[in-house]
Amino acid sequence: MKILIATYLALCLHSAHGFSPSQSFATNHALSGVYMAKLDLNADTVRSVESSKLFERESSFQRKKSSSSLKASAVTEASPSSSQLFEGPFKGIVRDYKRRMPLYKSDIQDGFNSQCLAATMFLFFACLAPAVGFGALYSAATNGSIGTIEMITSTALSGMAYALFSAQPLTIIGGTGPVLAFVATLYKFSASAGLPFLPVYAWTGLWTAAILFLSAITSASNLVKYLTRFADEIFSCLISTIFIVEAVSGVSKTFTMPDAKLVTALLTLVCAATTYMGSSVLKSIRSKAYFNKITRDSIANFGPTIAVVCSALIARSAKLAHGVTLPSLSIPAQFATTTGRPWLVDLTAIPVWARWASFIPALMATVLLYLDQNITVRLVNNPRFEMKKGREKHNMIDGMHADMLVISVITALTSLTGLPWLVAATVRSVSHVRALSTFDSEGKSEKIYEQRITPFAIHAFIGACIAFAAPRSLMAQIPLPALSGLFMYLGVSSLPGIQMWERTKEIFKEPELSKKVKVQPWSGLRRRKVNLFTAIQIAALGAMFWVKGSPIGVLFPVLIAALAPVRFMLEEFGIMSEEEMKVLDNDD
Repeated sequence: MKILIATYLALCLHSAHGFSPSQSFATNHALSGVYMAKLDLNADTVRSVESSKLFERESSFQRKKSSSSLKASAVTEASPSSSQLFEGPFKGIVRDYKRRMPLYKSDIQDGFNSQCLAATMFLFFACLAPAVGFGALYSAATNGSIGTIEMITSTALSGMAYALFSAQPLTIIGGTGPVLAFVATLYKFSASAGLPFLPVYAWTGLWTAAILFLSAITSASNLVKYLTRFADEIFSCLISTIFIVEAVSGVSKTFTMPDAKLVTALLTLVCAATTYMGSSVLKSIRSKAYFNKITRDSIANFGPTIAVVCSALIARSAKLAHGVTLPSLSIPAQFATTTGRPWLVDLTAIPVWARWASFIPALMATVLLYLDQNITVRLVNNPRFEMKKGREKHNMIDGMHADMLVISVITALTSLTGLPWLVAATVRSVSHVRALSTFDSEGKSEKIYEQRITPFAIHAFIGACIAFAAPRSLMAQIPLPALSGLFMYLGVSSLPGIQMWERTKEIFKEPELSKKVKVQPWSGLRRRKVNLFTAIQIAALGAMFWVKGSPIGVLFPVLIAALAPVRFMLEEFGIMSEEEMKVLDNDD
C-alpha cells in the first residue's frame, strides 16, 4: 500500500515537468522501491517533495535560460557608461554585431509575410520617386557629371548593401537635400578653381569616408547622446515639412506655369489628391468596425499601393479618352553613365595639392553625413517603436557604430565610382518602421517586424527598373502627380506621435477641452511655458528650413549641431526649469 501511495505522489510531481506517463511510472516505481527498502512512508514523502522542489527549481532555471536565449544571444556586452564618449578601437562595432548577427536567421525568416510585402510595395514607390527626382537635380547641379542613372544605381546597390550588413536594417538610406546642396557647392568650387569636378568629388568622399571610419571604430556616435528629444523633434518635423512643401509646390506649379493648361492642372490635382486621400482613408480603416481584423489590416497595409494604382488608372483613362497627358517617371533606357564616362573616377586627374586640399570640404561633409545618419537612426531606435532585436531597453545608440562603419565603406565606394553619397533618410525610415508595425483593436502598436527582407527587396526592385525593360516600361505609366500625393502622405503620416506636433496643435485649442479629449505628459505644466518651449522649437525649424534653401545651405549641418547647446541654454539661463525639461525633453 505504501508503495502505491509513494508511486502515485512521485508520478504526479514528475508529470508536472513534462515526462510522459510511461517514463514517469518507470522512474517513480524504481525510486519508490529504493525508498521503501530503507525509509518509512513519512521520510519517503518528505524526500520526494524536496527532490521535486529541487527538480522544479532546476527546470525553472532551464526554462528561463531557454526563453531568454534570444535575448542572451543578442545582448552579449553591456553598453558603455553614460559618461563615456569614445571607446577602444572597434569595441562599439564588435558589440553591435555581437548583438545583432546571432539574429540574422530570424532577420530573414521574419520578412516573409503579407505585412512585409505591403511595406515593400509602399516603400518601393516612396524610394524610387526621390531617387529619380534627386537624379534630375544632381544632373542640373553638376552639369551632368552625376545624373539620374547614377542616383538610381547608388540607391539600389547601396540600399541592398546596407540592408545586408547594417545593425539596424530598418533604416532606409537615400538622397537628401542637404547632401545635394553640399555637392552643388563643391561643383561650383571645382569650376572656379579650374579643377575637374569628379576627381575633386572622389577625393572629398574618400577623406570623408576615412573620417567616418575613424568615428566608427572609436564609437564616436556616442556623441549624439547630447541630441535629445528637443533636436529629434525639430529634425523630424523639418523633414516632414519639406516633403509636404515639395508635394504642394509640385502640384501648384501646374497652375502657375505660363503655358499651363487648366485641364492638365486639374487632372494633376485629382491624381495627387487620389493618392493622398486614398492612402489616408484606407489606412484609417484599421480602426473602423468594417470587416474582420485581418481584412482591415490588409487593406490598411496595402492602402498606399492601391491609391497609387488608382491614380495611375485615372491618368491613363484621361489620356485615352481626352488625350490629356501627365508627366511620368523618367528612367534611363540604357545602363550607362549620364555623360558616357567610365564608371571609375580617375583619381590622378587633379594635382597633389588639390587631393590634400579636399580634406577641408570633407570635414563639412563628415559633419553632414554623421548628423544625418545618427539623428535618423536615433529616431528609428526611439523607445516608442519598442524594437527588441539587438537592443538594450531605452538605448537609442544601439547599432550606430556598426551602421557608421557600413556608411563609411559605402561612401568610399560611391566616391570612387562617381555615384551620389547616401545617408539615412528620415521620413522614409520612419515610414518603413510604421509600415511594418502591427496594431491591436484599439489602434495601438503591438509588434514590429524587425527583418532585412523588406529593405533589401525595396532596393532590389529599384535596381530592376534600370536593369530590365519590363519594369522600366511599367514605371513609365506612373504619373508624377500620383507620387506628389504619396510624398504628401509620407510627410503628414510621419507627424502623429511627435510631441512637438501635438503641442503645436494644442496652441490653437481651448485648454480645458483639449485636456478632456486626451491627457498629455505635459498637461500638468503651465501652458505658457509649454507654448514657449514649442515656439522655440518652431523658430528653430523655421531657421533651418530657410537655411536649407538659401545660398548658405551648405551650413545646414552646423545648425543641426547647434541644437544641442541651444537646448542646454534653455535650462542654463532659466528659460525652462529642470523639472519642465524633464517632462518636455524626456526621451522615454
